[in-house]
Amino acid sequence: MDTEETLDLMFYRPIGYMWALLCAKVGITPNAITIASIFLGVAGGIMFYFGKPHDLWLNYVGMFLLVWANSFDSADGQLARMTKQYSRLGRILDGLSGDFWFVAIYFAICFRVNETSDFFMQHWSGWIWVMAILAGGCHAKQAAMADYYRQFHLYFLKGKEGSELDSVEQLDKDYAQVSWKGHFWKKITMMFYRNYTANQEVMTPSMQKLRRKLKALFGDDNVPEKFRNDFRLKSKPLMKYTNMLSFNTRVIALFVSIIVRMPWLYFAFELTVLNLMLVYMILRHERICRKFIKKLDNGAY
Repeated sequence: MDTEETLDLMFYRPIGYMWALLCAKVGITPNAITIASIFLGVAGGIMFYFGKPHDLWLNYVGMFLLVWANSFDSADGQLARMTKQYSRLGRILDGLSGDFWFVAIYFAICFRVNETSDFFMQHWSGWIWVMAILAGGCHAKQAAMADYYRQFHLYFLKGKEGSELDSVEQLDKDYAQVSWKGHFWKKITMMFYRNYTANQEVMTPSMQKLRRKLKALFGDDNVPEKFRNDFRLKSKPLMKYTNMLSFNTRVIALFVSIIVRMPWLYFAFELTVLNLMLVYMILRHERICRKFIKKLDNGAY
């Protein structure tokens, strides 16, 4: 309840749960559901290319496919917990699925804008590619940091077993134990995931200092209950921003921009509103971590 958005709780989670039950009965794996969501999301993204009056119905098909893909994205995690089929590959695939969706969406918008009659883009159509590249880079950072803060919150709420929080230190150890011979793709995947996690850690220096101090004082999973509760109370108000930076808010902005036939507005939304939200979230979370570091130094726990 701390980390879930209302729309997810009321809509995506129940639908995802029904998909998970069905897949559990017929033996479909969580990774298969994730891969299916990639195809659905990419197909939905392609539909946003069509902007001519007689093709506008295809935009609504795209919206439907994107919503369907996200229901599968909800189902794979529930299915993994239901059948205890956890894997790091599954987590990586789950994270990549949304990237595939939005790469297709970005290309569709760019190609669409170059054929549009919109006055603004008739004169600045070349810049849509610049906007797309910048927005894509920002999107990746926004989604990565939102996921990282959510997992950090869950670590204090549910412990190590209830969170997917990773560290570069542990990933480096796991990476060293896997040989290239016979495990090429696993090694490549681990390398990319290690770099993904490293980028998250670089953006959160105070959080990393807090993690090191907690580990030194209490070990890997023996953080006092009082600390967990105190941190949760401070972190919980930020969870709404992690949700807004993840899917629902950005997709609503995307759908609105498509409906009003000005899809480039979506890039503007990512570059302004969501970036400001990201910066605020990082600064506030880092300040919270520094305050708890000071309390630990003073022996409060």
